Amino acid sequence: MKFSSAHILGLTVSFGVLVSATTSTMAQTPFYKGKRITMLINFAVGGGADIEGRLFAKYLAKHLEGQPTIVVQNMEGAGGLVGANFLGEVAPKDGTYIGYLSSAAGLHLTEAERWRADLRTYEFAAYVPGTAVVYVRTDVSPGIKEAKDLAQARGLILGGRSANSPNDIGSRLGLDILDMRYGYVTGYRSAATGRLALQRGEINVFSESPSGYRSAVEPQLVKTGQVVPLWYHLNDTSDLPPPRKEISGLDIASFPQLHKRIKGTLPAGKLWDVYQALFNVNWNLQRVLALPPGAPRAALEALQSALVAVSKDRNFEAEALKTIDFAPDLIATANSKEHVRAMLNVSPEIKQFINEYIKSAPER
Repeated sequence: MKFSSAHILGLTVSFGVLVSATTSTMAQTPFYKGKRITMLINFAVGGGADIEGRLFAKYLAKHLEGQPTIVVQNMEGAGGLVGANFLGEVAPKDGTYIGYLSSAAGLHLTEAERWRADLRTYEFAAYVPGTAVVYVRTDVSPGIKEAKDLAQARGLILGGRSANSPNDIGSRLGLDILDMRYGYVTGYRSAATGRLALQRGEINVFSESPSGYRSAVEPQLVKTGQVVPLWYHLNDTSDLPPPRKEISGLDIASFPQLHKRIKGTLPAGKLWDVYQALFNVNWNLQRVLALPPGAPRAALEALQSALVAVSKDRNFEAEALKTIDFAPDLIATANSKEHVRAMLNVSPEIKQFINEYIKSAPER
């Protein structure tokens, strides 16, 4: 059978239209359409990281194009390292596992040798800066009515998770910069167990995330006169530091402010340099949302776009205020991956100092 040139041209055009239509349809299909996503939270159910992570999961499901199903999986252990390692080493790299990782950046600084996948290779979609609130029992001798009374305190016993926990290191650095004498007890695997130990008198100084402080410490311990807050971690030394959402409405001094009240000067010296480096990593990157290394670019872009929408969602803000008394300051941009990876780079000198500092932890 012979075909005329016009017939051939018609077939070619028809085929081209078909290919174009098919390609367009494929391009318009959302990456996550029809998929089931697991959000991995690297701390136990009920803690601050879990509460915030589940809130993000709820609104992420609303804003992710394709409206996939999102389920939450908690994988605690080793101060958050178990879950963080699982995401990088074991979890599928097809975009269906999203990590809501707390303290991972700090652990990368203090326990780099225990990472089975380099955190700097993870695909970061966003991060949430944060801090921790350090508080003390009021019956510590000779009695503490306000934070500056810490200067006369005797018999301080700091409680923590482990000597290489970034939060523990931050609390120790603060006490050391203030020239305080104290004992140190570790092994409290969660904020709840540490808080209970403080109530029992096993320890008298502890720290928690702002969400844990607001939900449990302030109503149960501060308002009943059992504890007073000492400081929240911050490296800004100005008298009026920029407002932070997680501290908004709380009458707590930043660490530099408390140092000035007690010592009359702002903090300085080697320990302060290390404190600032730790803050830049552990608290500027307190929570990170990430995909496993090598996840598809389309997955990362879809996730970033959805997180930008979450950050602007007034319903998310309202529910966060109702649930944890503040709206997390979610930072999600097209450059989040590069920003996080840059912040994870710390000088070898600081890393060496921290390793030695961990080994020199005081005992009770």
